[in-house]
Amino acid sequence: MDKIQELRKRKDMLKNACKEVRKEIEAFVDDGSFVELAALSFSQSALFDAKACGEGVVTGFATIGGFPFYLVAQNFDVFSGGLTKANCEKIAKTLNSAEKNNTPVIYLLHSQGVSVGEGVNVLEGISELLLKATQLKGTVMQYAYLSGGVYGSVAALASVCDVVFFEDKSVLSINSPLVLAAKENKNLKPEEVGGYAALTNAGLPAVKVKNIGEASEIIRKITDFISLPMTDAELNKPIAALNKKVDAETVKSVLENGIEIGANSSPEIKTILARIGGISVAAVIFDHVKLNFGNVRKIKNFAELACCYGLPFITFVDCIGVEPSIAVNNSGVLKEIAEYLSILDATDTAKIAVVTGKAVGLGYSLFASKSVGFDYSFALATSQISLFENEAGAEIEYSSDKNFDKEKFSKIYADEHADPVNAAKNGYLDDVVEPQFMKQYLIAALQTLLN
Repeated sequence: MDKIQELRKRKDMLKNACKEVRKEIEAFVDDGSFVELAALSFSQSALFDAKACGEGVVTGFATIGGFPFYLVAQNFDVFSGGLTKANCEKIAKTLNSAEKNNTPVIYLLHSQGVSVGEGVNVLEGISELLLKATQLKGTVMQYAYLSGGVYGSVAALASVCDVVFFEDKSVLSINSPLVLAAKENKNLKPEEVGGYAALTNAGLPAVKVKNIGEASEIIRKITDFISLPMTDAELNKPIAALNKKVDAETVKSVLENGIEIGANSSPEIKTILARIGGISVAAVIFDHVKLNFGNVRKIKNFAELACCYGLPFITFVDCIGVEPSIAVNNSGVLKEIAEYLSILDATDTAKIAVVTGKAVGLGYSLFASKSVGFDYSFALATSQISLFENEAGAEIEYSSDKNFDKEKFSKIYADEHADPVNAAKNGYLDDVVEPQFMKQYLIAALQTLLN
């Protein structure tokens, strides 16, 4: 046997089988940087009696913007991207290398689920893979790019990731979306079941992109935020527009090069990776929020991301407490609040709070109070900090008191208890400032805390 000819034959077979997925990899990484791992893996399928070239998955390492990454790319042309035990073991081996070398991982996912015919064997492989990916969470960043439909157990792998990229054609579903639609007696397209716009309650850190190139650029920016925590920037320019109006959109003006994560769920909460004065931060902007299970979970998950990767955690608070409804009371909101507080308590990451609107009840206690771990907190002069949102709420609480004077109480409540200066007077805030100077105070606080 001519060994050289046999090698060439095998490599040609592999190249033909992985043609499309290699194009995706090339579009994602720096030119000529991809180095394949376990390239000559071949296994046999008992059901199809055909060779799964490369185990149906291409793995390796490359650079994006000069930063190193491990890549795992499912090859849909081999058994429709179906997971096999060998496929799972090959991916897990790559994850072990990522852990050892402290290097982020990118998954290019496109799969119809598991490969039929392996039985319990593939289930063991899936267990090994999901456990390894979970162990990596909080150690190295993991990104998933959904290049098509991602069904079955592979969907669980995407859910572990820190950022999940969706295109228009992307679908994420733990079961076949056609089966799910049929069970609901509805005629729905797959994207209407598991697309970006459909998964509003999934709690995924989802980002919508036009194409693979845009996803690659966002990954480069996020890596830049984490790897280069400080860069040069303009520091002392006031933002005069904030003195005229303070809302979620104008608050964004203090952020530089922001990337919003999870915009398809709980849009009243904006979770953004950005810089302030050239300093990397993880910012939560509240848009007159009533807390519920979904938005507290979103804040908790983002706080975990910030704390795991050492990003200063900043809250721009405009929150009137927990939504007063039976549905919210009977949800997991209290459990999510407890887990959020545990995350804050478990890390030394710098935490800064700015009360931009109303900080009422738990809206203040959870997101601005020094007692839960905020190192520096200040309020805008136009903001409100109080036990209740308005006098009416306070009246309900205290009107049974025989000495209650409604007119007097209303004046005291509005002028004193809702005024942020009252909180500052008692030492709960570090300062009360004009809105236009918010960015300067943030930069000064960040520079002090990070030094």
